[in-house]
Amino acid sequence: MLINPSFNHWQGRTDSQTDLLSFRYHQQIKLTKPSDLVTNVNATKVMSIIGFKCDEGVKRNKGRIGAAEAPDHIRLALAKLPWHLPAETEVLDAGDVKCESTQMEDAQQELGNAVTLLLEKGAFPIILGGGHETLYGHYIGARQHIGPEASLGIINIDAHFDMRPYEEETSSGTMFKQILDHDRNCGYFVAGIQQQGNTRALFVEAKKHQVDYILEEDLSMPRLETVKQQLDEFMSRHDYAILTLCTDAINSAYAPGVSAPSPFGLEPKVVRALIRHIVSSGKILSFDISEVNPSLDENNKTVTVAAHLLNEALIHFHSKK
Repeated sequence: MLINPSFNHWQGRTDSQTDLLSFRYHQQIKLTKPSDLVTNVNATKVMSIIGFKCDEGVKRNKGRIGAAEAPDHIRLALAKLPWHLPAETEVLDAGDVKCESTQMEDAQQELGNAVTLLLEKGAFPIILGGGHETLYGHYIGARQHIGPEASLGIINIDAHFDMRPYEEETSSGTMFKQILDHDRNCGYFVAGIQQQGNTRALFVEAKKHQVDYILEEDLSMPRLETVKQQLDEFMSRHDYAILTLCTDAINSAYAPGVSAPSPFGLEPKVVRALIRHIVSSGKILSFDISEVNPSLDENNKTVTVAAHLLNEALIHFHSKK
């Protein structure tokens, strides 16, 4: 079900009503449904936020539910941040896709259709999950847009491969296996994999599908240039790429409000650097942030990190190569 956007989620401090240099996101955001989007001919970049209110995949994966409430919380946190984008940039809120009852697959398809529509209208979609099952709908949207023959690379910043078997049912832990089993023109790169978050069987499955990955312990600021080279090489093999961030990849001191918190997660500055590099590459079609769980958060730490990383994606997509 598609829920219309609301200004209730875009409120904050106002330093000036007229001085653009003093504006914050809540003063610049525009509301439009994907079907009503009309690109401003004067806008150099159009970016559109759409939420995916779904917990069903996490529930099926026996995780801690609550991420369905994340889109509204992330919007409220982003609304308060200062606007550093050029005046000719448009940031739109396209509302939310809500999962009805247990109908996750229908919701994923509906999200995919919305993402496709945004891409066709020239917008850069940013999807706010929801559990990481968000990625499957995100993928559907990108694939529908580029067609079956184009090569698509999926970059995942995550502690987990999310390549569990799905013979009985799909979940937030199966999406990448679903995609790689059925899409011969898709590649997969994961940054932040933790051994304690994946069984040996999942490492075997990743090798079978020729997944590129970097362990969390090998991802740090001093090693970042090497990692960027690996990412560039992966993206060069594909016509297009999409980026997904599972916030359980981040150290639980900064992101406690997730389904599977980790004391050995990535530093937020590392994640920020990865997002800056990937989004500005010129290859990225779209971006999603998943697994933020406000009901498990501490002092809005996770929501705040998510909003700041979303801001980085918006800024650096605008400055893409």
